[in-house]
Amino acid sequence: MSWLIFAAIAWAFGWWVNVRLARMRPSRAVSLAAPLVFGATLIAVWEGLVRGLEISQVLLPAPSVIALRFASSMDILWVDFVQTVLKGALSGYVIGCGAAFLIAIAIDRYPFLQRGLLPVGNFVAALPVIGMAPILVMWFGFDWQSKAAVVVVMVFFPMLVNTVQGLQATDAMQRDLMRTYAADYWATLFKLRLPAAMPFVFNGLKIGTTLALIGAIVAEFFGSPVKGMGFRISTSVGQLALDLVWAEIVVAAIAGSAFYGAMSMIEKAVTFWHPSQRS
Repeated sequence: MSWLIFAAIAWAFGWWVNVRLARMRPSRAVSLAAPLVFGATLIAVWEGLVRGLEISQVLLPAPSVIALRFASSMDILWVDFVQTVLKGALSGYVIGCGAAFLIAIAIDRYPFLQRGLLPVGNFVAALPVIGMAPILVMWFGFDWQSKAAVVVVMVFFPMLVNTVQGLQATDAMQRDLMRTYAADYWATLFKLRLPAAMPFVFNGLKIGTTLALIGAIVAEFFGSPVKGMGFRISTSVGQLALDLVWAEIVVAAIAGSAFYGAMSMIEKAVTFWHPSQRS
């Protein structure tokens, strides 16, 4: 009963603090404090409910148990992080987004490619990753190369569509002005259309950050060396080591948030002129 009271008090206190933060003048400190307080409240409530209701640690480990397993398994988690995130997800992300960006410029330069490539890309994007992953694992082997291939397939089409749409974002008056300066296609592309497309490009890049991590982890379910986050999750579930599964999920959440945050910071530096970036 004491743990249930703790959960109720934690929720009430977190609610009160967040209400006070919502009434304060917007600032960077307030915008950072609100999600931190809300997250801490959820963790406290989670701990109290699991302890108070005596939920089995196999079904739902308490945050304290997950934290202890996280601290005691840092070597395993680091090896899995390098294999899945740095090798599989990051390499596939760079290759997929880079190829999509270049092909988007080719589509913009030669309109007939838009009628041919975009429908094919739409078809590939509609294929379920759970169906493509086993095939790509058979083609590229069980190491990180097959996971990178899955990531390329997942991030390619969102990046392609956003870049193509961004390259078409300029209005007729802006293009007419460039023509009055006798600017050719490439001068117009680099001086007008690519800068105007940057918000769309970064939108595709940010979407790809989450898809890359999901694709790499799911691909490891279908074949992997004895390391990797997906491999560890699947084997740990079979061993009922749910605390290690949740520790891997925490690593994935931290990596995904950091990846997305880094891309948002780069976007803010590149597109500082855009209305969405003005405070």
